[in-house]
Amino acid sequence: MFAVKLIRNKQYPIDVPEGINIKHGDMIIVLTEKGEEVAQAYKVPPQVESILKRKKVPSIPFIRVMTEDDLKAYEEIKQMEEQGYRDCLALIKQHNLQMNLIQCRYTFDRRKVTFYYTAPERVDFRELLKDLTKVFRRVRIDLKHIGVRDETSLCCGNGLCGRPFCCSTFKRQFDSINIKLAFDQSMPITPSKISGTCGRLLCCLNYEYKNYIETAKEMIPIGSGVMTTDGIGRVCALNILTNKLSVKFTDGKIKEFANNEVEMIDADVNIEIDVDSANYNKYASMQQQSADDNQSDMKQLEDDKNSSTGNI
Repeated sequence: MFAVKLIRNKQYPIDVPEGINIKHGDMIIVLTEKGEEVAQAYKVPPQVESILKRKKVPSIPFIRVMTEDDLKAYEEIKQMEEQGYRDCLALIKQHNLQMNLIQCRYTFDRRKVTFYYTAPERVDFRELLKDLTKVFRRVRIDLKHIGVRDETSLCCGNGLCGRPFCCSTFKRQFDSINIKLAFDQSMPITPSKISGTCGRLLCCLNYEYKNYIETAKEMIPIGSGVMTTDGIGRVCALNILTNKLSVKFTDGKIKEFANNEVEMIDADVNIEIDVDSANYNKYASMQQQSADDNQSDMKQLEDDKNSSTGNI
């Protein structure tokens, strides 16, 4: 089975007609809802093929393998996109519109040009569109308002993990993400650690969240009194990845134990611990800090109406 990665877009399987010889890495032309587009074909391993079939990912109609003439035409189109971007950007500045132009993209048949942009609010681009029709004659023009996460998906790049952005490869829709996911997974609550290039919370915070929650249910809760080999203490932190917990004793010392090495007791243990550091209450207190405080507003990392639109 072969699949394609549309240039600056997602991956989809293709049905190669009988008698057509395609090699791994070939540049081909496919038909999408936007028109004819250029894509690169690659051989799909059996494991990935079964996943695509199980998820019923729609196939992309195959047109042909690109010829030398097609490759030359594609280079011309990329130059047209660069020039189109500059022309549109100049008109945006001329009309003094509050919009950030992200990309100009032509279909391979040159019948449609799409301009992707971000903006804090809705933009009245009617006058801009009139001027664009004068510059781009006999071409269908589409202005797409996208979110900051969509912008990152289009631009591509590598994340903190060193791998290509999830949104530029396999993710087909954005899940809702909030700061509680980072707290529940004991992530360092600093923007540089838990936010992506888009400036919003990392999509991968969702990937293992259910596992964290299920494991946490089997562990002794924070604040519980426990009996250990070193005496009675109180649980002050959980390390879900190692299935261990930290216990604080009356002398102030903290020691780590495996979850099955301690036993929860009903007695009231008079040991103070910083419970807020391990739950969502810390987030609530951060939101109430003074505006003059140097702490970052974590709320800004969460999704809003300008994060993603699915409009690509």
